[in-house]
Amino acid sequence: MTDARPTRHRLSRSLAAPLAALAGLAAAGLPGLALAAEAAGAPHLDGRDLNVFWVIPFAGILLSIALMPLLAPSFWHHHFGKVAAGWAVAFLLPFALTFGADLATYELLHTLLLEYIPFIVLLTALFTVAGGVRICGTLVGTPLANTLGLGLGTLLASLMGTTGASMLLIRPLIRANEHRRHKVHTIVFFIFLVSNVGGSLTPLGDPPLFLGFLKGVGFFWPTVHLFWPMTLVAGCLLVIYFLVDLYLHTKDPGKHPLIEGVHEREPVRIEGAVNLLLLVAVVGAVLLSGVWHPGVGVEIYHIHVPLETIVSNLLLLGITGLSLKLTSARSRRLNAFTWGPILEVAKLFAAIFLTIIPAIAILRAGTDGALGAIIAAVNQDGQPVPAAYFWAAGLLSSFLDNAPTYLIFFNTAGGDAQVLMTDLAVTLAAISAGAVFMGANTYIGNAPNFMVKAIAEERGVAMPSFFGYMLWSFGILVPLFVLVTWVFFL
Repeated sequence: MTDARPTRHRLSRSLAAPLAALAGLAAAGLPGLALAAEAAGAPHLDGRDLNVFWVIPFAGILLSIALMPLLAPSFWHHHFGKVAAGWAVAFLLPFALTFGADLATYELLHTLLLEYIPFIVLLTALFTVAGGVRICGTLVGTPLANTLGLGLGTLLASLMGTTGASMLLIRPLIRANEHRRHKVHTIVFFIFLVSNVGGSLTPLGDPPLFLGFLKGVGFFWPTVHLFWPMTLVAGCLLVIYFLVDLYLHTKDPGKHPLIEGVHEREPVRIEGAVNLLLLVAVVGAVLLSGVWHPGVGVEIYHIHVPLETIVSNLLLLGITGLSLKLTSARSRRLNAFTWGPILEVAKLFAAIFLTIIPAIAILRAGTDGALGAIIAAVNQDGQPVPAAYFWAAGLLSSFLDNAPTYLIFFNTAGGDAQVLMTDLAVTLAAISAGAVFMGANTYIGNAPNFMVKAIAEERGVAMPSFFGYMLWSFGILVPLFVLVTWVFFL
C-alpha cells in the first residue's frame, strides 16, 4: 500500500481540483504538468509543515454559514460576502507572512485559475441553461408524483451529472409543491437523491468517478460495482420519502387551484426546449477537457493552465450566452429565474476554495501529516479495510472536496487502477460510494446541495439551517450507510 505522499501534492491538485471545481461533471488537467512546474522552480506547499490550526479559517467559514443565518439573519443576508472575504483574508495574510508572498500568490492563483474559475463557470452555465427550461402546464405535487419525480432525477444524475439534473428539476418540483404547507422534506430528499446518490453510476455523475476514469478506472466499472449499493440507498430513500410525504399530504394536502376546481388541467409542455440541447452541449464541453490533451497551454506564475481547460471554459461561457439569447426574458421571469442564488454561491465558495487549501494539503501529506491517524486507520496489517475506506472517504467528503478526498484514498489503497478494479474491487467500491453518497451529509458536501438550498429559499421554502439539515442527514442517511457497510463492505 502507498500513501498520498507530500511529493505528490501538486500532481494530485492538477487532476483533482479542476474535477472537483466542476461540481458534478469534471474538468481535467494533465498528470505531469504540476510536477514539471515544481521542477521548474514553482513554490511548493508541503502538508507536513502545517498543523491543524491552519484549518481554523475553513472551520470559521463553515460555522458562519451554519450559525449566522440563525443568530444574525439580517446581518448575514446583507453582508455574507464580506464575512466570507474576511475568512479568506484570515487565511491568506498569515499564510503569506509565514510561508512567503511567493507561495501565497502561487496558491491563490492556482486555486483561482484551475479550481474556482472552472467551478463557477460550469455552475453558471448549468444554472443559466437549466433556468431557461420552463415546464408549463398543471403540476401537482402528490406523494406519487413527487416520488416518481425524485426517482427520475436520481436516474438522470448519472447521465447529466448531479449539478445538471439538480438545476433542471428543482424549479418544476418547487412549483408543483407550492400549494403544499409541508415541502421542506421534499427538497431535503431531492438533495439526498438527485444531488448526490444518483450520480454514482457513471463518471459523468460526480467528480470523484470522473477522476477515477482519468486514472484508468473503466467507464462502466461504477455502473456494475455501485449499482446495488446505489439501488439499496436510493430505494430505501424513495420508500421513506413516499411514506413521509403520504402522511404529510394526508394531514394537510394544501389548496391547489386544480384540486379546488378553480382551473382546468393544462397539458404539460416544455418552454425553452432549446436549452435541453444546450445541456447536452455543456456535458460535451466538459468531457472535451477530460479526453483531449494537446499538451499545450498558458503559463501564469509557474501555473500551467491547459489549453483544454481554457477551451472548455470559453465554450461554457458561449453556451451561457446562447441560452440567454435564445430564451425569452418572459419565460425566465415566469420560471422565477434570478441571479441571486448563483451570486451567493460564488461569494461563499470563493472563501471555501481558499480556506480549504491547508486542509487538503494536510491530508495529502498522508500519515506524515497532522491528520495522519485518519489515513493510517484505513489499512490493517498492510491490507485495506473496505468499511474503513467507506467511512473515512465519506466523512471527509461531507465537509471537504470529495474529488481530492477520493484521490487521496485511491492512492492510499495502492493507486493502481487495474489492481483496484480487480483484486481490490470492494475497496475501490467503498471509496467511490463513500465519496459520492456522503456528499449528501451537509450543504457543502457537494456543490448542487447549496445551489438547491439557495434556489429553494429564494422561492420561499424555509430550508433547515446547516446543522438542522445535518439532523435530517444523520437521522436518515447514516443508518442507511451503516446498512450499506454491513451488506457490502464487511
